[in-house]
Amino acid sequence: MDRDTDERVLLAAVRTAMGVSVRAADLVGTSPVQLRALTVLSERPGLSVGQLAEGMRVAVSTASRLADRLAVAGLADRRPSAADGRSVTLRLTADGEQLLDRYDDLRLADLTACLDRLPPDRRHRVLAGLRALTSPAEPPAGTGRVGARRREDQP
Repeated sequence: MDRDTDERVLLAAVRTAMGVSVRAADLVGTSPVQLRALTVLSERPGLSVGQLAEGMRVAVSTASRLADRLAVAGLADRRPSAADGRSVTLRLTADGEQLLDRYDDLRLADLTACLDRLPPDRRHRVLAGLRALTSPAEPPAGTGRVGARRREDQP
């Protein structure tokens, strides 16, 4: 398929961002999928397994196994639901929050290094473009926008 210049630029940007995320995941020793789940839980604490699945756009069975692995690793915990005693809710633990903060710090350092290679006027234009791209509307639930975590919602 022959792509136009804009499409190639967009794909290069996505590949760069994905590379940054994968390198950071390797450094924190957690899979990108687990980090995705932690991000969703950070943005929306107290989700059920079904809601986590919906936020990640995966099957409930996948989210359930993922929640089990996060709980065993001490990154998330399961609590009885206040609304329905038969179900559980998921929340990040302090270790999960620290891991996610380290992951974000590593990604930001990598991206900042990329930006630092640009002359100041180009860096300013790139950041202005990224603001325009990410600001018009809130991202869909669970997209993991940097800085979107709400610490006041944490236990």
